Amino acid sequence: MGAEQPETIAAIVAAHRAGTLTPAETIARTYQRIRDHNDPAIFISLRDEKDAIAEAEKLATKDAASLPLYGVPVAVKDNIDALGFPTTAACPAFSTTPTHDSTAVARLRAAGAIIIGKTNLDQFATGLVGVRSPYGVPKNSIREDLIPGGSSSGSAVAVGAGLVPLSLGTDTAGSGRVPAMLNNIVGLKPSLGMISNAGLVPACRTLDCISVFALTVDDAALALSVMAGPDPADPFSRDRPLGALTPFPAGLRLGVPRNGQLIFFGDKKAEAAYADALKRWTALGAKLVEFDLEPFYETARLLYEGPWVAERYLVIKDLLASAPDTIHPVTREITAAGARLTAADTFSALYRLQGLRKIAERTFANIDALVLPTAPTAYTTAQVLANPIELNSRLGTYTNFVNLLDLCGLAVPASMRADGIPFGITLLAPAGHDALLASIGRVFHADTELSLGAKGTAQAPLSPLPPSSSDEIPIAVVGAHLSGMVLNGELKALDAKLIEATRTAPDYKLYALKTTPPKPGMLRVEAGKGAAIELELWSLSPSAFGKFVNAIPSPMAIGTVRLADGRSVKGFLVEPEVLGDARDITAYGGWRAYMKEAATK
Repeated sequence: MGAEQPETIAAIVAAHRAGTLTPAETIARTYQRIRDHNDPAIFISLRDEKDAIAEAEKLATKDAASLPLYGVPVAVKDNIDALGFPTTAACPAFSTTPTHDSTAVARLRAAGAIIIGKTNLDQFATGLVGVRSPYGVPKNSIREDLIPGGSSSGSAVAVGAGLVPLSLGTDTAGSGRVPAMLNNIVGLKPSLGMISNAGLVPACRTLDCISVFALTVDDAALALSVMAGPDPADPFSRDRPLGALTPFPAGLRLGVPRNGQLIFFGDKKAEAAYADALKRWTALGAKLVEFDLEPFYETARLLYEGPWVAERYLVIKDLLASAPDTIHPVTREITAAGARLTAADTFSALYRLQGLRKIAERTFANIDALVLPTAPTAYTTAQVLANPIELNSRLGTYTNFVNLLDLCGLAVPASMRADGIPFGITLLAPAGHDALLASIGRVFHADTELSLGAKGTAQAPLSPLPPSSSDEIPIAVVGAHLSGMVLNGELKALDAKLIEATRTAPDYKLYALKTTPPKPGMLRVEAGKGAAIELELWSLSPSAFGKFVNAIPSPMAIGTVRLADGRSVKGFLVEPEVLGDARDITAYGGWRAYMKEAATK
């Protein structure tokens, strides 16, 4: 069972389809590895091996080519419902027996995945450390004295240790990213609402998301593509189209904090590792752009010092009242504070958060993504048990603000320190840019040439991206045809496919036209004298492109649009003579931001 065995999702599925390995053999290997690894704190409940193998054998009757996760063993964090397992949230007194799968798990099963067990976590997903569970502390897969990271401790260790190639975590404040760094694996935190939360025990309902742990970015992106999509069973679900992976873009702009703003709590090795990671990004062709991190720090403080703790309190208030001793003492101390918050506290924090969101929007106006340390340092289990709240808080330095600001994130291994502690970086971008983060993160991870997880498995060369159909024609849309907007259905009716969300070169102005429905007009101005306008690229077949363009009414026109990375594509422009009574909305940076504000008036 050495490194020559297929370890990644891509390699396992390829072996299953080729017939060199059967799904039943892969499942049997997983159970053998669990026995050999011999850490009872990883799984809270484990499926009967014979039952899992029987399900794997039944896959033989299905079309392997149609199942992207054909025979892949998956572990699920035990605050996510999976039929056949109790859901405990690491609190035996809270345990329930679900009558059906969570939406995310159902979609994994439909793609050919086999659920083999439910993993340990910081109780009620409260913590970034992985030591707050009555089911024990999973041993870190890289260095046993280190914390595993939390709250998704068992899920991260299961992937890092090579027990499964894919697991589900959750991420409210960093629980899908910090454990990824500490176990030398990839942690993908999708845009809020992209994966349904139906069947998830909430931590903070307005901020929660199900996350993905995998050995490579490509594997994580594949799992996301399987689970993504709106769900009427989840009122927080959003229709967020997931773009395709694309080549590493020219002119990529990555935000790095101003000099002196980073905090490493005296960990010089982590500080040096981050500096080395930035050098790697520069060598890959990225331009580093300084930004002010302080408003992001202020947002992070809101999470536990503000009213969002009340959301955690709501989940367990009955248990706190009836059987408080069944709750982990640290979890109880943190959560009980939520009972003391007032409605006035809540609105005050919401007002401040809205201001901070506007600052974040302006930050991203000339930056494609932020690149930050995933965590400022690492701690041993003994250190955290001796100082449980302060050290946990430190680990959230670069994670706590992300969901409050509606960002997507991708945690990627960056290096292995000389002391054997893994270091990782996290890429952050506004919601909906998940594909961009995966597209650049995969290149960075491959460039590190780090082995995968804890097993010493070498990274395979990056798989070539599927070629876009040679006859498909891209078109840039900036207004009512954007995904989720009023005219987007015209594109979908022509079977158009979303390629990516990006922006123009800073050579354009945007105007709100007096049309029904409301539309913007984008005008080309002198190079560098305008702004970068957000847009989406969609692809159409030649016949569909012809139909679409032919139906475009005046004053809209199709012309050549220059993108921020230097590419030129066909896209929407406006006839300048109609702009006399139009409002200049260039400062909003895009139609979506303008319409969002207009809707509040």
